[in-house]
Amino acid sequence: MSPVKVPTAAKHPLDPPAKDEILAVSNAVRTYMTEKLHAKAFRFLNIFLHEPEKNAVIDAGFFAGGSAAAATSKVQRQFWVHINDIVSGAAYEILTTIDNGVSIDNVEKLAEGVQPSLTAEELCLAEEMCRKDQRVLKAAADVGVSAEQLYCDGWSIGWDSRWPGRRLQNCIAYARYGKDEHLYAHPLDFMPVLDCNTGEILAIDYPPHRVGKDGALSSGTTAEPKEASFDPPTERARIPPPTQKHDYLPEFATASPFSPEKPIQMRTDLKPLHIEQPEGVSFKLDGNVLEWQKWKVHVGFHSREGLVLSTITYKDDEIAGASKAEPKERPLFYRMSLAEMVVPYADPAWPHYKKFAFDVGEYGLGFLANSLSLGCDCLGQIQYMDGHNTKHDGSVDTVKNAICIHEEDTGLMWKHTDYRSGGRAHNVRGRKLVISMVCTVANYEYQINWSFHLDGNIELDIKLTGILNLYLLAPGEPTGGYATEVAPQISAHLHQHLFSLRVDPHIDGPRNSVVEQEIVAKSEPTGSNENWAGNGFTTVKRVLQTAGEAVRDANPNNERSWTIVNENVKHYSSGSPVGYKLMTASMPKLYAKQDSICAVRAPFSKHSLWTVPYEEMRLYPAGRYPVQTREVQKDSVQNWVGDGSAKVANEDIITFFTVGTTHVPRPEDFPVMPAETIRVMFKPVGFFARNPALDVPSVQDAKSVAAKFGMETGATNGTNGTSCCK
Repeated sequence: MSPVKVPTAAKHPLDPPAKDEILAVSNAVRTYMTEKLHAKAFRFLNIFLHEPEKNAVIDAGFFAGGSAAAATSKVQRQFWVHINDIVSGAAYEILTTIDNGVSIDNVEKLAEGVQPSLTAEELCLAEEMCRKDQRVLKAAADVGVSAEQLYCDGWSIGWDSRWPGRRLQNCIAYARYGKDEHLYAHPLDFMPVLDCNTGEILAIDYPPHRVGKDGALSSGTTAEPKEASFDPPTERARIPPPTQKHDYLPEFATASPFSPEKPIQMRTDLKPLHIEQPEGVSFKLDGNVLEWQKWKVHVGFHSREGLVLSTITYKDDEIAGASKAEPKERPLFYRMSLAEMVVPYADPAWPHYKKFAFDVGEYGLGFLANSLSLGCDCLGQIQYMDGHNTKHDGSVDTVKNAICIHEEDTGLMWKHTDYRSGGRAHNVRGRKLVISMVCTVANYEYQINWSFHLDGNIELDIKLTGILNLYLLAPGEPTGGYATEVAPQISAHLHQHLFSLRVDPHIDGPRNSVVEQEIVAKSEPTGSNENWAGNGFTTVKRVLQTAGEAVRDANPNNERSWTIVNENVKHYSSGSPVGYKLMTASMPKLYAKQDSICAVRAPFSKHSLWTVPYEEMRLYPAGRYPVQTREVQKDSVQNWVGDGSAKVANEDIITFFTVGTTHVPRPEDFPVMPAETIRVMFKPVGFFARNPALDVPSVQDAKSVAAKFGMETGATNGTNGTSCCK
């Protein structure tokens, strides 16, 4: 490969790797691997930014609190490189710096068995290798599936003791009987195991099935087998896949499962609904720095975490000493992201329990990002941002339109009608700026939406859609209570989606605390002097002092909640510290046992809240390398807590929130799942002097008219006035 031009300096130290940076780094590392390590064949697995230390970014003027005069200060551009030697199986972590060239700063050979995340190319390799293996083809042919009908999804194998140290995938097999047909409706009864480096099929696993009225497993055990095999067990009969079509694409979908010969009739009574912004958008984007209303945020694309938001500030013109002309830029959060997630499945039968994928750490949301389509994924006037990932050969895979930025109406934000003044009302509509991406993880889709509101709220919506993970049943086979039979012989296992939201707060400064609040009823009985009517209740608050004390679980019975505060800055009236409160109803507990394989590998899932002192590399709560882990990782949130004595009150802290949903599949989730939403809101509490949206104008929409059918009530079209005040 010819020499690559050294890239020019990035506009912002947190900007994701540009195309020319990736090429320059891969070129330098390729030379090092061949000339210094004498590697014969290797793959680039990832190249991503080594984010500079937080104080360096602040001191250089890129976040509130730094010096504007220092904004041109140079901050090093460093990049992590993950390499896989496919001959030896060794993995390497390499740190590089771009500064008038590319330097190799540190090379670490990872311990045996430690694996960087799988790549999209490896996931595709799984299907290719399965179709080449004669034993896999025979397993398919034995149930009536030909080679061209065989499809396989590659999954991280999770935990498997049979091949320690090897880089593996579990391949979940399906049949497809026509182009673009819904292949997941035809699950097969076997799962090949693949070595990603050699392409070798190491085994073909046959899950046991439930037999008899009591639903006992055909193998009699849920335990992992001791040896690899390619043959189905003698006690288990083979099961051909169900062949009934259950398509979702409109050109293939049928009128109903009971009328498979009739095509579906699409609805024709939905009139067009458009979003218009005749004067353009209200935001501006300078490189990766986005400004809208009083918000300012750096938007990053990360191959692992997907969307990363950094240096979030709000310009407040009502705080003491500020003015409309010179509002104070108040820092809120240094960094926010979805740092990890795990999807544990409920069926205890082997090998289904190995399906608890870390969709962030094992695959990477950025690697799985969609190219979004105008007028489909986002509506209105859209600003797109591309994302760049690294391919096995060190070249760049650009995801066009990976990130979508747009505005949305949120309905009524506030209103009051004064009945004493002849019914005079004042009505203000809300709006939000949405930053979103969509990731496809084999069968499943996640839409990740970060939103900023006019009233100071920050919102995260995660929409879950796509196809359920499906397996087949023999005719009349029970599910054992671990699945829903969504269609004849097609089961969807109960499972959870547990996300770890990493929040690096900077509420009016670097020293923050977490306040826990609970609602408690007065203990005195009804009829007592202290609580005569029996209606008394109040709040109990406490500052979580240590990392051990700050490992907490949600409790809906007393509405337990947490607010990140700055105890050094008080509200002018209430006297309480300024803060932002986490608001969500989506904090299910982990139903796997606390010593389960899942809990060991995903310690963050065991509790709703974790808070630890800030350290630069404390990024990923299940560890930097969760692929095929067998124990709690040293660099995981559980070990960061340690003995629990570290002080987290009035300190530079990081908080991890575990949010998610427990999914008991419904027949209505098949053949494709309507989106289910997990919603998290960060809400200001005493941060602003008063309602920060008082200055949002009340505007009457000139495009709104009375409906054109049967309006006998005397309603009239909206006027072209400028206000909804009456």
